[in-house]
Amino acid sequence: MTQFDPFFLAIGSLGVLIFIITSMLGMGFGLTISQIITPLKNRRLVIMSLLANFVLVPILALVIIRIIPLSEGLQIGLILVGFAAGAPFLPKLVQLAKGNMAFTAGLMVLLMVITIAYLPIVLPFVLTGVQVSPWEISKSLIVLMLIPLALALFIRARYEEVAKGLIHTMNMAANLSLVAMFIGYFVGYSDVTYGVLGTGGILVSILLVVGAFIIGYLLGGTDKDNKKVLALGTGQRNLAAAFAIASSSFAANPEVLIEVMDVAVIGFIVLMLIAGELGRHSAPGTGKSAKTEEIT
Repeated sequence: MTQFDPFFLAIGSLGVLIFIITSMLGMGFGLTISQIITPLKNRRLVIMSLLANFVLVPILALVIIRIIPLSEGLQIGLILVGFAAGAPFLPKLVQLAKGNMAFTAGLMVLLMVITIAYLPIVLPFVLTGVQVSPWEISKSLIVLMLIPLALALFIRARYEEVAKGLIHTMNMAANLSLVAMFIGYFVGYSDVTYGVLGTGGILVSILLVVGAFIIGYLLGGTDKDNKKVLALGTGQRNLAAAFAIASSSFAANPEVLIEVMDVAVIGFIVLMLIAGELGRHSAPGTGKSAKTEEIT
C-alpha cells in the first residue's frame, strides 16, 4: 500500500488555500470596476473569448483524453484545468508579450466569474461515473474565490491607497504559497508523482496548453495586441479554480492534483517562452496599458 507523508501533504493543502485566496485578493486590490467593464464593450471580442474558453478548449480537453489513454485521476485533472478559465497570472504574461493590458483586466475577471458559475453546472455531466457534488464545487469556488475577489474589489473602491499597498504582499504570498504547494504535494505524493511519469500526463498537458493558446490566437480578431491577450488568456488556465476543486472534491485521488500541477508547471514554462517571443517581435511602443499598471 502506498504511504503518503502527512506533514508534506499538510503543507501542500495549506499552500493551496493561501495561493487561491491571496491570488483573488491581489487581483481585486489591483483593479477598479471601470478597468473591468470598459474593455468588455467590444461584444464580438467577448463572444469569441467565451467561445474559446468555455466551448472549444473544453472540447479539446475531452478529445485529448479520448485519444490518449490515461488513468481516471489524470483524466479528471486535465478536465478540471480544461474547463476552468480566468488566470490570475495573465497580466504578467501580457505585459511580457506587450499586449493590450486594458483588455487583459476585463477578460481576466470575466472568465474568472463565469468559471465559478460554469464548473458546478457542467462538471457533473462531463465526469460521468464519478461522484461529483455541484454544491461542494460551488461552495469551494464561492468561499475561496468569489468572496475574496468581491471583498478586495470593495476595499479597492473604498480605500484605494490601502488596497494598492497590499498588492505586493498578496502577490508575494501567492507566489510563495504556490512553491510550498508544489513542494508539499510532490514530496507528499512522491510515489504517485513518479508513477505519473511516462503515463501521458505530461504529454496531454503540453497538448492542452499549446492547443488552447492556438485557439485563443485564432479567435482574437485582427488587432494583434488583443490576439496576444486572448491567446495567453486561453492558454493559461484557471489553476486556482482547478486546485480548489481537486483538493476538495477529489482529495482521495492524488493523481488529480498531480495532473493539475503538471499543467501548471508546463503552462507557466511554455507560455512564458511564447510571451517573451511575442514581446521581442513587437514594434516599439506597442501594448496599451490603459492605467492597469497596478495589476502587474
